Amino acid sequence: MQRSNDQSLGDAIRDFLHSYHLEDKLNETKVIQAWGKIVGPMVEKHTHGLYIRNRILFVHIDSPALRQELSFSKSKIVGHLNSEVKAIMIDDLVLK
Repeated sequence: MQRSNDQSLGDAIRDFLHSYHLEDKLNETKVIQAWGKIVGPMVEKHTHGLYIRNRILFVHIDSPALRQELSFSKSKIVGHLNSEVKAIMIDDLVLK
């Protein structure tokens, strides 16, 4: 007997995420996970405490020189992070 409400597992998961408004949280997690891939392992070693609030990614960097260097590339990094998750999840980057 065939059920009329059959759908793929991927579609069911997407529906679940959408109905519980979890898509944005999942994408925020993807942005944070993509940080190391975008900035590289050397920069990733000097960063910690990444979090997103009001579409702004906050990153703590333990090197003032590295913080200054990254500040010149903020818009480029934001663009790469959004491209990585295929959604506009962050509008700005704050380096602390």
